Amino acid sequence: MMTFEFNEAFAQSLDTADPLGSFRDQFLVPEKQGKQRMYFLGNSLGLQPKSTAASINTILQHWAEEGVESFFTGKSPWMDLHNALLDQLSVIAGAKPSELSVMNQLTVNIHLMLVSFYQPTGKRKKILVESKAFPSDQYAVHSFLEHLGLDPSEILVEVNSGSENVAMRNEDIVHAIARHADELALVFLGGINYYTGQLLDMQHISKVSREAGAMVGFDLAHAIGNVKLNLHDWDVDFACWCSYKYLNGGPGAVAAVFVHEKHHADTSLKRLTGWWGYEKAERFAMKNSFVPEPDASGWQLSTPSILLYSCLKSSLDIFSEAGWANILAKQEKMMAWLSALISDLGSEYFECLTPDARGCQVSLLFKEKGREVYELLFEKGFMVDWREPNVIRLAPVPLYNTFTEVWHFYSALKAIIFEVYATKKPVQASE
Repeated sequence: MMTFEFNEAFAQSLDTADPLGSFRDQFLVPEKQGKQRMYFLGNSLGLQPKSTAASINTILQHWAEEGVESFFTGKSPWMDLHNALLDQLSVIAGAKPSELSVMNQLTVNIHLMLVSFYQPTGKRKKILVESKAFPSDQYAVHSFLEHLGLDPSEILVEVNSGSENVAMRNEDIVHAIARHADELALVFLGGINYYTGQLLDMQHISKVSREAGAMVGFDLAHAIGNVKLNLHDWDVDFACWCSYKYLNGGPGAVAAVFVHEKHHADTSLKRLTGWWGYEKAERFAMKNSFVPEPDASGWQLSTPSILLYSCLKSSLDIFSEAGWANILAKQEKMMAWLSALISDLGSEYFECLTPDARGCQVSLLFKEKGREVYELLFEKGFMVDWREPNVIRLAPVPLYNTFTEVWHFYSALKAIIFEVYATKKPVQASE
């Protein structure tokens, strides 16, 4: 257990001792009237690395000078950029570089993975999902099943916490897998729930899914670059994620997939194919019959966006410099600090929806006047997130947020609660 003092001087001492404190200077922090705002929206869109513009300009200059030959010539041929991304990303994903492919967008990749890893046979046709998954995941699964001529209401097994404002229990997921063990073809869940911020026990879910005879995949949009992952060792079949949240790849950033190496040579898996997934050594022979690259990149379809690759590379370079283990260690301390401060505010006016198993995100459900609280926070320079009906989400990110910013959030929220709920008993100060 960490021991904290509830004052700004203590927060500043944490920042002084922070080995990652200087990395904030590598990001562009939004400003208002010349003053940096307190940006707690890494769960929605990560900040722009200062190096991103130069990386894009380097690609543009290479293009201007070499044209299409840029793929093969120069100091950094574009054909080599994908492998550079994989080496860095594999550390964050807990995967082998050969198990990763940086491609497309998240929902596109979900569709591609469903083609390969949803294999209904006999009565084993069902897909286990969470009832309150991010809507795009629901749209993808529903439309995919309808494309196959299947009725989603007959195929989907939804795990429900009983309320959208209550986190699921891992044991409920495990029990649902056990109940439908002989019917499940696939278990597909979000590694971290976008609304509550709950982190699932993916290792155990993967284990029980395999024991039930089902494939298992995860949407890691809110998990990648946020929490420790060991996708290879957990024996996950596949995973998909976007790169614009904690990975700071920019709006609409190129996404990625994980495909466990045990599937790379499995010719029984169906897949949609495109020429960029063709065996690299023979890709430009332009043959008609498809021969996939013998790793996860065999699931690629089209020529990648080198500009988007360069944006992601700028951020991954910062991750590599900071060290993934160091980032996780700071996150643990920062979230313990935030949790202690939130607990100090009590539960009279709001409750924290996020359980102890979580990453950077905390979701606060206000009993009333939540929108008013949100707007006052925004006016005071805090960039947080609003979700209906009364939820404020915030996510202090270890690479660019500070312990003092977390303290300022607590102090501002305490004052706003006193202002908004003035007719009620005020929140007592800690000092």
